[in-house]
Amino acid sequence: MKNTTLLLLLFVLNSAIAQKTKSDFLGSWTLVSVENKNSDGTKTLPYDINPKGTLFFDEKGNYAIQIYKNERSKIISGDKNKCTPEENAAIVQGSNSHFGEFEIDEANKIITFKIKTASFPNWEGTIQKRSYTLINNELKYVVTNTTQGGKSVTAEVVWKKL
Repeated sequence: MKNTTLLLLLFVLNSAIAQKTKSDFLGSWTLVSVENKNSDGTKTLPYDINPKGTLFFDEKGNYAIQIYKNERSKIISGDKNKCTPEENAAIVQGSNSHFGEFEIDEANKIITFKIKTASFPNWEGTIQKRSYTLINNELKYVVTNTTQGGKSVTAEVVWKKL
């Protein structure tokens, strides 16, 4: 009887801790930085300094991410369907977005993104696991299969909770 009671108590406590942890992620986040590290050790800022972005996690396990360069040139024609090749390249290279479902593995400090739709089509339908730290409302995670260089580039993405 004591073992059963102890196991039940541990299960309830574990559930409460996991729920608290997941609730720490819920809501809106603003982008602080994205820093890529190349295989040769050099670092780049693919969205320049002070990028703009929003990350949202909801209680049902859905998420959405949007990342943009802080400064982007206007489209000269005013019509995105009439962009020059250079303007199209700037749009694609200056942004990243995706949405789908997420899971938090607190024990291993892993966020799993189940990507439904992405601006980078190669990510659609993929499941990506990212190691993270969450300290003082600052979330950092590492992307090991980036949109810029695949597995030869890793990215550290930093968000601040709103």
